[in-house]
Amino acid sequence: MKSSKEYIDSGILEQYVLGCTSPAESEEVALMAAADPAIREELEAINVALETYAMAHAMSPSPVLKPFLLATIDYTERLKNGEPATEPPLLNEGSVVEDYAAWVNREDMKYSGTENIYAKIIGYTPQAITAIVWIKDQAPQEVHDNEFEKFLVVEGSCNIMVEDEVNKLFPGDFFTIPLYKNHLVKVTSDIPCKIILQRVAA
Repeated sequence: MKSSKEYIDSGILEQYVLGCTSPAESEEVALMAAADPAIREELEAINVALETYAMAHAMSPSPVLKPFLLATIDYTERLKNGEPATEPPLLNEGSVVEDYAAWVNREDMKYSGTENIYAKIIGYTPQAITAIVWIKDQAPQEVHDNEFEKFLVVEGSCNIMVEDEVNKLFPGDFFTIPLYKNHLVKVTSDIPCKIILQRVAA
């Protein structure tokens, strides 16, 4: 039988805390911890050290992540409930809001009224994802390496800053974000800026 020190030095306690032990090893560690205060103390110290490390290196998720995750769940549920999949037209310089009237005018495509960013997906293909997006205040800085982000303003107005260049957009305006460029969106209207947003694979 190993001594407490040998057992602690073996590295199995770290593996146990990380969830990397087999069922038999996990049972063994639990029994050893129940019988030996030194092993219980070491397990607690490992837990505290890992939590401290995780907190010190934690990264805040992008504020865009949650609204688009919720939009994806919503879109999936709508398809499950019988909504037919559609392919909105690709945005380009000649696009007009009327091209998207079938989606923009739907009763279920309404802003929640509370979130800074709110989205409703209206189409998905391997080439492009299209959504109606409301931005109340601003969308944070981003860089896209593998997709073009395209905007068509429906209501309200915003400034899209690409590096040091300010692009003022109003209803009916179209804009494409270049690849590899820092950009952010600031709303300039009293109402949320409502846009058709399309992300197209580069």
